[in-house]
Amino acid sequence: MPPHGAGNLSAMPWQEFVLEGFQGGLQTQALLSALFLALYVAAVLGNLTMIVVITLDARLHSPMYFFLKNLSLLDLCYTSVIYPKALATFLSSSRVITLAGCTSQFFFFSLLITTEGFLLAVMAYDRFTAICSPLHYPVTMCPSACARLVLGSYCGGCLNSIVQTSLTFSLPFCGSNHINHFFCDVPPLLRLACTNTAINELLLFGICGLIIVGTTLLVLISYGYITVTILRMRSGAGRHKLFSTCGSHMTAVSLFYGTVFVMYAQPGAVESLQQGKVVSVFYTLVIPMLNPLIYSLRNKDVQEALRTLGQKLRAT
Repeated sequence: MPPHGAGNLSAMPWQEFVLEGFQGGLQTQALLSALFLALYVAAVLGNLTMIVVITLDARLHSPMYFFLKNLSLLDLCYTSVIYPKALATFLSSSRVITLAGCTSQFFFFSLLITTEGFLLAVMAYDRFTAICSPLHYPVTMCPSACARLVLGSYCGGCLNSIVQTSLTFSLPFCGSNHINHFFCDVPPLLRLACTNTAINELLLFGICGLIIVGTTLLVLISYGYITVTILRMRSGAGRHKLFSTCGSHMTAVSLFYGTVFVMYAQPGAVESLQQGKVVSVFYTLVIPMLNPLIYSLRNKDVQEALRTLGQKLRAT
């Protein structure tokens, strides 16, 4: 692997890269392929189910479920940006991905993962408004306001993705074209650059750190107010229902922000590529697979909608 700043190496106009994926023989690759395929199918089916149920059941046509449907759409999309290609390369003798394919995968993954970070903060704000200002909630979170919040999340994700993609793929790549990962991501791509990447790493940590810290603070402040409001309630049943609903969101937020912070917003993240592969599997596949379970297992409205949908399907 060429070191950064290796002045004796000339930049090569690579038109394709090789995804190294995980180490191991054919048996290991087959096992990983089967495991990832099972998790991917579960993630796709779970998130598709959430989207269909929320769309078809009129009882779930509220801001909270509108945001949840968009969360499921994001999870479905960004797993599909990565894993069909990753699964195709596990047992293939050719693990090549073209420069255009790598760039587009990088762009859309960065867009979708950043958008999810913003959307989770929006969902916390939605719960804060619903619980702490219930009289103003119908006006504050009207359909047009919800649409603007989702659009704003996508715009923030798109802006970050444009910046990261432009900075990363404007670097001169030389020496090996083997990406030590199973998809095109910032840290392994920076390792292929034959110039000093300190500015890119600083911007990566700075932008990702700012997004993570900013959205996390919004979530923590929202749930701080929510907790105080719930504890003041006299109804034990009401407290239990609200804590259950908010607990699902906090679980999803903690899993997502925790793994993304480990991957992108800590010093040394670019160097820890082996650790990064495992962490990447967690937030790109395991969390999207778990989110539908987290939100459905502890939500009676979703459970009832699933039962109704199941009854309709059996009746037909």
